[in-house]
Amino acid sequence: MILIGLGANLPSKRFGPPKQTLQAALDALENRSVRLVKLSRWYRSAAVPASDQPDYVNGVAAVETGLSPEDLLGLLHHIELEFGRQRTVTNAAREIDLDLLAYGDLIRRDASPILPHPRLAERAFVLRPICDIDPLWRHPQLDKSAQDLAAVLDDTLVRRCAEPDC
Repeated sequence: MILIGLGANLPSKRFGPPKQTLQAALDALENRSVRLVKLSRWYRSAAVPASDQPDYVNGVAAVETGLSPEDLLGLLHHIELEFGRQRTVTNAAREIDLDLLAYGDLIRRDASPILPHPRLAERAFVLRPICDIDPLWRHPQLDKSAQDLAAVLDDTLVRRCAEPDC
């Protein structure tokens, strides 16, 4: 299973609130050889590390594609740029953030992209949505399920979006 993390905490001039921007990004992916298989619920979470930024809207998509990990990551970065992402400082607020979280069972530590995402197992705002898709999904490197990884994290700052809160 290929997993893509989606997040945003600033409105887009073009697409509106973060959730609408992320939905538009999914449409853009589907128009470019990436088929959406399953989408998690949407979640709101505090910025990591803690800051005075607005809360993020986060989700995870399971997708299928014939693109290589490198080409898929390149496409994600291209869509971010197309949607107005400007990379300034690390952990800055953003209109869109697309991360390649996992590409099947592939483990890569010495090449880009690093797979699975190096901080996937530390992020409740990623693991909770993965549990929506498949709680038994196993982290290829740690050989632990998403639900087991999520169970040891403090997820009190991650909550399901309720309309129109999202």
